[in-house]
Amino acid sequence: MADTGDLEGGCLCGAVRYRISGAMAPTGVAYCHCRTCRRSSGAPVMAWATFPAASVWLTRGVPAAHASSPKALRQFCPACGTQLFFAYTEGEPELDVSLGSLDDPTALVPAYHIWTSSRLPWFETADSLPRHADDGPDWSPYRTDP
Repeated sequence: MADTGDLEGGCLCGAVRYRISGAMAPTGVAYCHCRTCRRSSGAPVMAWATFPAASVWLTRGVPAAHASSPKALRQFCPACGTQLFFAYTEGEPELDVSLGSLDDPTALVPAYHIWTSSRLPWFETADSLPRHADDGPDWSPYRTDP
């Protein structure tokens, strides 16, 4: 994937804003079907793009954080609740940015689905993207294969 240039985004109310500086190509862009993403967003699926954490800068406000599992931290606007970021607390310092919070959510397109083992049976997409029962090609402290 090519360099995407600067990307900007933020929450619904505008209290938290961020910039992905000189945005390198994301290491992954995926739809996530896990139960935790569904519960934290109130949606049947979340779309995320993964970047090196050092490339994501807050430009306004400070998100609140919630440890959604022993190895995961989610960040969201403390005023309106918009889910902004996801990060594993172990491994490489990466940050998943919710595509829906980008000013231009069309700038990045999901390339695959993850955690389809948790997909809601009534939610199906008509795309032909690869599907992975777990984290798929993303790095994760949960993965045990090389």
